[in-house]
Amino acid sequence: MEDAIQFYELELPGLGAQFRQEVREAALRISVYPEGWSKEKGEIRKCLLHRFPYKLLYSIEQDHIFIIAVAHLHRRPDFWV
Repeated sequence: MEDAIQFYELELPGLGAQFRQEVREAALRISVYPEGWSKEKGEIRKCLLHRFPYKLLYSIEQDHIFIIAVAHLHRRPDFWV
């Protein structure tokens, strides 16, 4: 995630902060509706970001949500496995 923030910030000042904010908003949506997104692999679910080509991969644990990765949709899509 930090690499993506730095990349976007170099592309356009402020864009990295917008990416970070969108990731935070996605994490909040997941916390409210943890079963609201489809399963990617096994019990791992994915939540797509709206403005950026990234997804949050997460699992629903007994007492918390575990975000496994912030993954680009096209670059090394299975790196998190």
